[in-house]
Amino acid sequence: MTPLIGTFSAGTARRFGWLFQLVGGGPGLYSWGYNANGQLGLGDILNRSSPVQIGTLTTWSVIAGGGDNGFAIKTDGTLYAWGVNGSGRLGLGDTTTRSTPVQVGALTTWSTVSAQSANASALKTDGTFWTWGNNFAGALGDGTTTNRSSPVQVGALTTWSKVSVGSGFVLAIKTDGTLWGQGYNANGELGVGNLTFGYSSPVQIGALTTWSKVASGANSGFAIKTDGTLWAWGDNGSGVLGDGTITAYSSPVQIGALTTWSSLGTGATSTYAIKTDGTLWSWGGNTSGQLGLGNTTDYSSPVQIGTLTTWSKVEGANQHAVAVKTDGTLWAWGINSSGQLGDGTTTNRSSPVQVGALTTWTLVNPGGGASYAIRT
Repeated sequence: MTPLIGTFSAGTARRFGWLFQLVGGGPGLYSWGYNANGQLGLGDILNRSSPVQIGTLTTWSVIAGGGDNGFAIKTDGTLYAWGVNGSGRLGLGDTTTRSTPVQVGALTTWSTVSAQSANASALKTDGTFWTWGNNFAGALGDGTTTNRSSPVQVGALTTWSKVSVGSGFVLAIKTDGTLWGQGYNANGELGVGNLTFGYSSPVQIGALTTWSKVASGANSGFAIKTDGTLWAWGDNGSGVLGDGTITAYSSPVQIGALTTWSSLGTGATSTYAIKTDGTLWSWGGNTSGQLGLGNTTDYSSPVQIGTLTTWSKVEGANQHAVAVKTDGTLWAWGINSSGQLGDGTTTNRSSPVQVGALTTWTLVNPGGGASYAIRT
């Protein structure tokens, strides 16, 4: 396994990183924000307040930001990781931190990946489910609490379709529409109706077969059904579940009565969602303006961000969020102490601010104090 920096060596990339930033780069994978542990994948530990291209490759298709690391999948199905590697969370067979992307194994069958601060999960094109990193409370779902520095398969099923990693727990959906959870559950984050400390193997959440999308917060879970309804469970500090209270729930509770929710994004204490009409909504903790509502007030129910109907993707991190509109423009808001908003400053923003002027952004996924995005 060798570090990947496009056609450049790590040293060359470091020397000419300023040039990529100056000319804006081209299609490919970008990062910005906090970089003390090499989590930007740029071969150094310098923070960036504007997007910088990681290498020169143009074949990235999936990205995931962890707490202090990043993951990406290429169009050829190969998986790459970089950043902090405690507990083997990069999946590279060791615990050595990397400041540039390194391929995870040699397989070309990875389809999606999700990560948090201590572990990661991924699905292959054959529908199998794999995890690695810290295994506290059985988060890896392999029936043990043993840390894994290389991907380990969760059971033998080939019917997994979606996966989302929280803080010490994992939520997943199968092709039959059933919803499952594994790992830490002291706050009810698995949604199985109890506060059992942890489950080291997947356990089904209810009996429904109508779950279509899932997202994990720090200590809470969220899902959308095929009928467009929104559901949440787990810790509800700052009103992160969105049901108008701060009451925790150990089983899924419906958020409002609307049937028009289409996608979800989660931060540590904040939640984001887009409706089928393209409107953007947020709720939960807002100490740094991470809800994008022009203030720092917490909200325990969904509140619309502006009036636009052109939002297509949104994801949250610790205290900031990044989004893409249907016109391909990139937007960010919240805390900006390390330049994680990418607007060239370190000024917090309580309303969405456009990142540059490009209209070619397709995917975003921040993690911790860093942000990641793909351009076409």
